[in-house]
Amino acid sequence: MDNFIINSLLDTDLYKFTMMQCVMHHFPLTQVAYQFKCRKPVKLAHLAKAIEEQISHLCQLRLTEDELAYLASLPFFKADFIDFLKSFTLNTKNIQVSVKDDLNIKIQGPWLETILFEVPVLAIVSEVYYRHTYPNSDLTLAKERLNEKIAFIQQDAYRNLRFSDFGTRRRFSKNWHEQLIGILKEKCPIQFNGTSNTLFAKQMDLKPIGTMAHEYLQAFQVLAPQLKGSQKFALNIWLEEYKDKLGIALTDTLTMDVFLQEFDKDLAMHYSGLRQDSGDPIAWGEKALKHYEKLGIDPKNKVFVFSDNLTFEKMANIFSHFKDKCQPYFGIGTNLTNDVGYTPLDIVIKMTHTNHHPVIKISDSKGKLVSEDESYLHLVKETFQLQEV
Repeated sequence: MDNFIINSLLDTDLYKFTMMQCVMHHFPLTQVAYQFKCRKPVKLAHLAKAIEEQISHLCQLRLTEDELAYLASLPFFKADFIDFLKSFTLNTKNIQVSVKDDLNIKIQGPWLETILFEVPVLAIVSEVYYRHTYPNSDLTLAKERLNEKIAFIQQDAYRNLRFSDFGTRRRFSKNWHEQLIGILKEKCPIQFNGTSNTLFAKQMDLKPIGTMAHEYLQAFQVLAPQLKGSQKFALNIWLEEYKDKLGIALTDTLTMDVFLQEFDKDLAMHYSGLRQDSGDPIAWGEKALKHYEKLGIDPKNKVFVFSDNLTFEKMANIFSHFKDKCQPYFGIGTNLTNDVGYTPLDIVIKMTHTNHHPVIKISDSKGKLVSEDESYLHLVKETFQLQEV
């Protein structure tokens, strides 16, 4: 068992479960496809067999009674969803690992049955890579760097800064991930707000953090009555499912500008805040402030979650800029869980199709475009009058 990386279905991000419940209640028959991508050229083909073995183990896991009881204790999960999870397993028939030029991973099948693949599969790819590439590594440098970050963030100017761990999918290892969360809980009990990882939240009595991911809004490009207004439609379905809970809306599935066109006063009143995951965080935040003010809403009552490629220095700069204008919070990923002395992998698994139709992600950063269909990309750009993407 020690050789297996994922030993619990809880070893994933909370928002996979929150989206999964929404899918079960509203779109249980939806079919989807996801594609793995390594955004920076690193050869991974030689690891395909080891990755397949780890995924095979992942597909044997079920949630234990104790784990189900933990999920049931969270205020936003419903009894029928917990009942569904009692017999849930991931199925190897829905995931294919192959080598085409390099490592290729494709996931397809019912959304409800495939949604939990992404995060643990990425964590598997990442850890298998580091196990094979740096077999004799230790965590001495990692611990030194973490202690430096803690010392930096504990300066008086940042004592009101709040951050969470968002680093499961590209972590160096599960062992290091667990250790650093323990260190942060001990040394930063006020500033460290929680973790997106449901397993560690349960084990360490931390707040589990998360709402929705890009795939949720992407899918509604097909599921909504029409493309224009699809994000508004998706956000209203979310409100129907969760009402006053889990109220952070993700803004960069089709760019912040398009999102704001659909984020009207009613949605802005009901959602507790927004999450930034691409583009310039200061420019994004200023744009969000102006939007709230235009709607007659005081942004000081709204949460702005920053989660794009953060370092502790970036967090501090953003906090200093926005601390008196809104309620800034931070979700920090790779720089927290994979700053150990080696170059982190830049890997993602993104939804590419819903009900056999292409879906797209046009973020606020160049290089983060997710599109496998040029004609659909053209349609989206034309619909929303987007220029460069």
